[in-house]
Amino acid sequence: MAQSDFQIGIVGVGRMGANMARRLHDLRYAIVAVYDTDTQRAKELAKELACVAATSPAHVAEMTDTVLTVVSDDAAMRQIYSPDGSDSLLRHAAKRLCINCATLSPELQKDVHALVEQHGGRSLEACMASSITQARQGTLYLMCGGRPEIFEQAKPLLQDLSAHLRYIGAAGDAAKVKALVNMVMNANTAALAEGLVLGSALGLDLTTLREVFSQTGANSRVLETDGEDMQQRAHDCYFSAAHAAKDSGIACTLAQQVELNLPLANATYEQYRRLVDLGKGELDKSAVAELTFKGRPSS
Repeated sequence: MAQSDFQIGIVGVGRMGANMARRLHDLRYAIVAVYDTDTQRAKELAKELACVAATSPAHVAEMTDTVLTVVSDDAAMRQIYSPDGSDSLLRHAAKRLCINCATLSPELQKDVHALVEQHGGRSLEACMASSITQARQGTLYLMCGGRPEIFEQAKPLLQDLSAHLRYIGAAGDAAKVKALVNMVMNANTAALAEGLVLGSALGLDLTTLREVFSQTGANSRVLETDGEDMQQRAHDCYFSAAHAAKDSGIACTLAQQVELNLPLANATYEQYRRLVDLGKGELDKSAVAELTFKGRPSS
């Protein structure tokens, strides 16, 4: 399928969704409609991209043939795909391709997949292991789940959004992999915070410590993305603490379902839950360091 074969709508135009829309617009895809529960945000992006600010997910689906959903959690997704809601995307799901980019529980991904098919549409999950910059540049890491023939139909579009595109398996499988990716990432982030905290308490120079970490077995991707931010207390949001809590929670639930005890994952989840409870959920996940550094207020 060529670019001209897609008439695209996007439901959820926060940091990620808006920048995915901009990327596709730059490549001359037809962005027909956008929707967000924050109506002002949707109107501003619609003006920028010269498209329609839709009044509901159903309105988006009515005007398009391909709908990308980029929302925050299971609750938002249930609202969008409510079988009974008058604003539900399902009202116009027939013959539509629904690509779900949100990080959701695997069970909900499977439920959405089944609902879309029951209403005559096609569904694919395309879980993102990337952040805002990659969304804007079209260099996302996308993990896809669903029917392989649907993946092939969506592939040209997804390739223009990604630098790495992987087909994982059936509906829900990509969501499982994404939960594990973020579980490990979040645990690495919390461990890095504790390493820097202990270094600080021991009177070590943290810039030097980070350099040593980067050249030894303590190196990690989060050291590159979060280490300096932790040191400087710069927590501008690229991946929020609230999302970290949600995703670690999904992984911990999966572990419970298979009767596994994951103490590191559970401890990390509790750290991010603390940040959310303290009203710091919209800070970047690097803000986990605020819970551990001596002399930094925890409230």
